[in-house]
This record gives sequence, C-alpha cells and structure tokens, in this order.
Amino acid sequence: MDPVELFKQLSDTTRLRCLALLFSEGELCVCELTEALDLSQPKISRHLAQLREAGVVQSRRAGHWVHYRLHGDLPAWAMQIIKGMRSGAESREPYRSDLLALQNMSNRPSAACCT
Repeated sequence: MDPVELFKQLSDTTRLRCLALLFSEGELCVCELTEALDLSQPKISRHLAQLREAGVVQSRRAGHWVHYRLHGDLPAWAMQIIKGMRSGAESREPYRSDLLALQNMSNRPSAACCT
C-alpha cells in the first residue's frame, strides 16, 4: 500500500464515510451503505470500486448483492490511519448520522434490497 494512494482515497467525503462505517461495522452490503449515506447506489458503487482498486477494501458477492469490508492485507499503519479518522469523526456530522441511519435500517442485513 502506497501512502500517497491511501491519502488520495481518503480525500473524498463519500469514500471517508464508507470507510468509517466499514471500520465500525466490519462488513456491509452496498444497499446498507446506500441507506446510511442517503446516496444513490451507482455513486456508492463507484466509490467502493475505487477503494477496491486501490486495495483499501475487498468485496464478496452474495447473489446479486456485493458486500464490502476493509481489505484483510491492509498494513497496520493504514489501519491506524483509518481507525484514527473514525475515532475523530464518530461524534461529528455526517458520520454520526450515517451510523444512526445504518442502525435504524429495518431488517438489517436481510432488508428487501439484500434478499
């Protein structure tokens, strides 16, 4: 993992919001991220694809749905940066509202969008 590439990925608000939720929750379906961030599925998917191509996240397919998590081979220094970002942002907007929206999502993770 190149530090410059990681910081490029962290320079976008949508990608930061996705990473904060993935750090907190472990693994999330695209539909969960769409609900939590109140953004369109194509926008979320585009940002997740950029994170995946950079090696920050990894995905797994379950039927029609794709689930994302932080990449298992992320170096410790990169995880520390993401952890620090999450810790510093968790009480601020929009990160706090994102987590609340995710927690309030009905029938998670088997909501209609994921089945």
